[in-house]
Amino acid sequence: MSLRHIAKSVLAVVLSTMFGGRALSQGPYQATGIKIGEVTDNSAIVWTRLTRHPERVGSEAPMPKVSYRDPATGRLSERRGSGRPDAEPVVEFPDNSTIETIEGAAPGTLGKIRVRYRAAGASDWRGTDWCAVDPKRDYTHQFKLTGLQPNVQYQLRAETPAGSVVEGRFKTAPPVDEAAPVVFTVSTGQAYPDQDAAGGGYKIYAAMLKLDLSFFVHTGDIVYYDRLAKSLPLARWHWARMYSLPTNVEFHRQVASYFIKDDHDTWMNDCWPTRETRFMGDFTFEQGLAVFREQVPMGDRTWRTFRWGRDLQIWLVEGRDYRSPNTMPDGADKTIWGKEQKAWFKRTVRQSDATFRILISPTPVVGPDRTNKHDNHSNRDFQYEGNEIREFLSKQKNMYVICGDRHWQYVSVDRTTGVREYSCGPASDKHAGGWTNDQRYPEHRYLNVTGGFLAVMVDSPQGMPTVVFRHHAVDGDILNEDRFTAQ
Repeated sequence: MSLRHIAKSVLAVVLSTMFGGRALSQGPYQATGIKIGEVTDNSAIVWTRLTRHPERVGSEAPMPKVSYRDPATGRLSERRGSGRPDAEPVVEFPDNSTIETIEGAAPGTLGKIRVRYRAAGASDWRGTDWCAVDPKRDYTHQFKLTGLQPNVQYQLRAETPAGSVVEGRFKTAPPVDEAAPVVFTVSTGQAYPDQDAAGGGYKIYAAMLKLDLSFFVHTGDIVYYDRLAKSLPLARWHWARMYSLPTNVEFHRQVASYFIKDDHDTWMNDCWPTRETRFMGDFTFEQGLAVFREQVPMGDRTWRTFRWGRDLQIWLVEGRDYRSPNTMPDGADKTIWGKEQKAWFKRTVRQSDATFRILISPTPVVGPDRTNKHDNHSNRDFQYEGNEIREFLSKQKNMYVICGDRHWQYVSVDRTTGVREYSCGPASDKHAGGWTNDQRYPEHRYLNVTGGFLAVMVDSPQGMPTVVFRHHAVDGDILNEDRFTAQ
């Protein structure tokens, strides 16, 4: 090896250490990091994106402003409160700013990238071909890694020809016949204005990294489009500003994730495919579906199931693509999941021989929820399908529900069927609300209007399969714990 090559390698290591696993170069860069997802016992998908600059635009830059044109008078006014008027939005970029110079922007750029990977401790790297990022998909490219070994820690490097490197790692799932320990966490409600970490981002990510996670699940509301995403470029900016935050970059290069979308990261609050409104401007529901698949590692479908060893199988369901209008009268034909997904769910649950089975839903199945909500299976508006799903779940041994969406933590047990549900709570205390701690219903086993996350641990001490559910505060403190041995 030449002295020049040695010096270049040493410099890359130093820069990688200085910039949280990212080595700087002449560009293009990777300011939005990587995301590792859809991990099985033999495969994974690595999401990559090339950026023009090594860092995001800072908080000193302006933010866009949105006003709404009154349909009757034509006058412009700012939105008041939390309402979403059926009115045309007008976006202003202050101080001669553009979509590329507002706070959090990380403009994409053309270039090639590849991923190299190896089992931890191995000497030889495997690698993908060099691939050009797709400018029509926000300068992203997703690599599917196959032929991996089960229950193995992998190292990886996402790198450009000019030397930009993001180092990462992830674990593959154990084989289906192996009783291996599994630890995962679940979060929801990640609102950009409600960051709580010094330097930008969220405290939960550092707290979760301390748990030596097998994987992470985001149940949706990953970004909130409603207020500012009035066009496709502004929707993509929401993802760039969120996933260029230092806590998010650092976490997602080290932990495999499964992503689910809900309403705010599909289009707008409580949305469905045929909903019509002028509130979102040029940004459409169909564009929202495409942007989600563009911005997270994803396979063929957004509803899927994953096996993690002998004792755990999870189901991640899709709650926006196939749903009936919330305003439709309830009955046998009204649905959130759609016929095909619902049949798949029941079939695969019946076929599963995993000790513990967990449904992870973007919205509540049990609740209780606020009486003014009309958007999920715990609401009277979807009671018919909700009853059907709860009745099915009640007949399954060792099966639990985890949900996102609600801005408070809870454990509840349905009074009719006994189905047990865990609400993970929002990503920060600032985002908690919508309920009060004195609103304790008979269904509640735990209730806390706070931010944080849910951790789940599956193990088999002394040959007895056990699952533990823990609610954590944003700094990692344990707030509640349930422990169950398999029946």
